[in-house]
Amino acid sequence: MPRPPKARHVEFLPEVTFFKPAGIPLRELEEVILTIEELEAIRLKDLENLEQGQCAEKMNISRPTFQRVLGSARTKIALALVEGKAIRVEGGNYKLTEQYCRCLSCKQEFEIPGGQCLKDLRCPNCNAKELERLNNRGEIIENCGSSK
Repeated sequence: MPRPPKARHVEFLPEVTFFKPAGIPLRELEEVILTIEELEAIRLKDLENLEQGQCAEKMNISRPTFQRVLGSARTKIALALVEGKAIRVEGGNYKLTEQYCRCLSCKQEFEIPGGQCLKDLRCPNCNAKELERLNNRGEIIENCGSSK
């Protein structure tokens, strides 16, 4: 019996989860399902331009597993674009990673839900909007409102 796959770590949940070709009624379209971890692989590799080893580490999976997830995502996206199918982002085997914010004014750190946008947050201590997002290793992921 094969070992159950471990949950892939994901730092981002999309707000928009459905894409379709313009001008074609939804009832006439076939759908391609892109899982949350497949979208995360695309985000890390193609949007963040990270090396595959870095991507695999962030997702807490091996490099070969990351390559399979990325390949699957790219194939699904290509299929949808070439054949005019809709893309639905849902499901998968993932876990939101713990993320933290640090206030640039008072230096307080606090936990935030994974994927929450910094522009929607304020420091619970001093109410400042100048924040930076940190991962669970204390590395800066995103900076918002900094004068740096």
